[in-house]
Amino acid sequence: MGDNMFDRLIKIIGNNNFSKIQKLNILLIGIGGVGGYTLETLTRMGIQNITIVDNDTIDITNLNRQLISNHNNINQSKVIVAQQRMLEINPQINIKTINKLILPSNINELNIENYDYIIDACDTISTKIALINEAHNKKIKIITCLGTGNRLDSTKLEITTLDKTSNDPVAKIMRKSINNINHHKIKVIWSREVPVKTHEKTPGSSVLVPSVAGIYLTSYIINDTLNKE
Repeated sequence: MGDNMFDRLIKIIGNNNFSKIQKLNILLIGIGGVGGYTLETLTRMGIQNITIVDNDTIDITNLNRQLISNHNNINQSKVIVAQQRMLEINPQINIKTINKLILPSNINELNIENYDYIIDACDTISTKIALINEAHNKKIKIITCLGTGNRLDSTKLEITTLDKTSNDPVAKIMRKSINNINHHKIKVIWSREVPVKTHEKTPGSSVLVPSVAGIYLTSYIINDTLNKE
């Protein structure tokens, strides 16, 4: 038995690469269906410095897809529940919480220039656009998760750029709204699956697609970090 919780990971990537991962400073906006799995995998990959942003509380309808949710923490703050869960996994993690709804009007409060990567797993399209613009202006890497609701086929997910997306209402709005940045420079995760039509204002969702999207977000950051010269 090893005496380091990351022994099995270090066997794959080596100590030097593990040190690179540990030193990353990540800003994660949204810890729901997608972001919860992103946070879990960031933590289990050894990243030491993570700031999580969400103003929501856990609801009974979150139980079918959100990793941090259970019947004992309904109505509790998502960021507080998530922070405690990560500390139980890795007591050495430096996890900060921002319990606030981020909008274009207050996005400067995030001080994104302090981070190596921004992960956008939020639901608000105007915030997604503002985050991309802010990251572009300050030359901070960002990856954005597009729609995962009303979908069931996790094999249709892929990481690409905004210009290569289709069948995604969120991407369509973003392509029309972002005119100052080349769309082939905007990194996203999206699904090729055509969404199921439910005729409901609130989209349906299962655990199948958001969970994998969350893991893909972590995978992108880890592999991007390890592949740097």
